[in-house]
Amino acid sequence: MGKNKLARWTEMKSFRNVYEPSADEVYTKDHSLKGSWNSKVFSNINPIILELGCGKGEYTVGLATRYPQKNYIGIDIKGARMWRGSKTAHEKNILNVAFIRTRVEFINSFFSEDEIEEIWITFPDPQPKRKNEFKRLTSPRFLNSYRKFLKNNGIIHLKTDSKDLYSYTLDLVKSNCLEIIESTDDLYSGLIENDILSIRTHYEKIFLEKGSRICYLSFRINKNKVITNDQRQKKQ
Repeated sequence: MGKNKLARWTEMKSFRNVYEPSADEVYTKDHSLKGSWNSKVFSNINPIILELGCGKGEYTVGLATRYPQKNYIGIDIKGARMWRGSKTAHEKNILNVAFIRTRVEFINSFFSEDEIEEIWITFPDPQPKRKNEFKRLTSPRFLNSYRKFLKNNGIIHLKTDSKDLYSYTLDLVKSNCLEIIESTDDLYSGLIENDILSIRTHYEKIFLEKGSRICYLSFRINKNKVITNDQRQKKQ
């Protein structure tokens, strides 16, 4: 392991906005902060928004800066990347930001029913091989996990350079009759004007420099509706 990674991990342990539970602490167990993020971490009753696979935390910090009346939590397993966002929030004393270093598979160990208002999924691994569809962060497997802690009609935002992942998710949303808020396979064509969407991650900048189009989809989750692949598979 490089010295830079070790130094960043060591420094990150000193940040009050970072939580790094071991797998044993959350595997089939509830984290001690489950249901208590507002009271024990943010000391307010403001809505909580998650960024899954937050990378360097550009969206987490960018959103928190724009909307101080909301709380933001970035989640990623790569600590060396997360260091950048957590350090920025620490140095600028941005108090409505926290980061969790963990796998998304463990997410239900961290949040209670109705604890989360929205989820951002920014440039996740598209898992292009058909056999890996269940690993996609917008697959029924994960969407049904999010239902357990999202408020009813909570919003999920997907931002990706993968037309395949965008089409897959859009098809899934339509086949399950979920409410679509915005949908475009060319975000910067000017059809959607939204300051939030102008926040650009490290990887998004790379994709744009290569000429890739950025796709965006936002939709609502009905917490009482089980999401399946059944109708989608019948269409294929």
